[in-house]
Amino acid sequence: MAKKPSGASAGAEQLKSDLKAKEPGRFYVLYGEEDYLRRYYLEQLKKLVLDDLTADFNFHRLNAETFSVERLTDCVESLPMMAERSLILVEDVDLFAQGETERLCELLSDLPEHCCLVLTYDDFKPDKRKKKLWDAIEKNAVLAEFRYQTESDLRAWIRRHFEHEKKSISPELCGYLLQQCGLSMTRLDAEIGKIAAYSGADAIVRADIDAVVEPTLDAVVFQLTDALALRRFDDALERLHALLKMQNDAIPIVAAIGSQMRRLYAAKILQNEGKPAEELAQLCGIQPFAATKTMGQARRVSERFCRKAVLLCCETDVQLKSTYGEEERLVELLILQLAEEARND
Repeated sequence: MAKKPSGASAGAEQLKSDLKAKEPGRFYVLYGEEDYLRRYYLEQLKKLVLDDLTADFNFHRLNAETFSVERLTDCVESLPMMAERSLILVEDVDLFAQGETERLCELLSDLPEHCCLVLTYDDFKPDKRKKKLWDAIEKNAVLAEFRYQTESDLRAWIRRHFEHEKKSISPELCGYLLQQCGLSMTRLDAEIGKIAAYSGADAIVRADIDAVVEPTLDAVVFQLTDALALRRFDDALERLHALLKMQNDAIPIVAAIGSQMRRLYAAKILQNEGKPAEELAQLCGIQPFAATKTMGQARRVSERFCRKAVLLCCETDVQLKSTYGEEERLVELLILQLAEEARND
């Protein structure tokens, strides 16, 4: 295996380089929040390592129910049938919780050339206190982390996917689609297919998106807080009722409203200090387009409103967790209180 660069993102680049060179290594760990990319690069590995005629013999798949160190050892040591290599996929198995640590370390440190071992995780949390096992993984595996992509990367990716569907979409509508769907490429891929099938024209318009895309909880919350900042209080209540239809449990709704109010408060403080939206994005861990829009909201409200809004959300959260049967009334009361604070701002 070629020497791999250090770092998780460097590991993802190493995997891409191995695939491009058609020289897959012996050991990969694929993980991260962007499952679309994890699945995509796993499929590319499978296509490169396996062939259609012998894949059934040379592809081994283990999960939490079927995994054992002994079974993994058998898969690793089994010679491929009528092919040069075999691929072993281990899905969401915590190796650090297994026994036989010494055997695992030996196995992972000396994988045979005919074997390509791939571990996949939604959330990879190695127990680095088990130093010997962690060293065996870190020194021998390509650690490829797939995070959510940047806004600019996603805009370009959205345009390419619509072009594949023989449709065009403007940069502005790409941004709007991201606001409605979030950053998950899996979600975006599904919504692009629905929008393209619905639209009867060559160019996508906003009405096409609104007709078939169900916005995320965060997207509707942003619309709600935007309505409050614009003093459109009836619209804010309408957005709340849309949320209650989408999400029966009031606690996540209030949590999402509270999160946006805290971001709004942070935006107001940064704005008063003359700081740009980039600092808000870094501070709150949000994408630049969301930070820019939140800074826009902050221009329309006072620091006093932001501080009071955060407190009201916290108080409502406590009430929801200590009261039964009045969830909808409490959330509606929160919006009315926020509207009153905005009205007196």
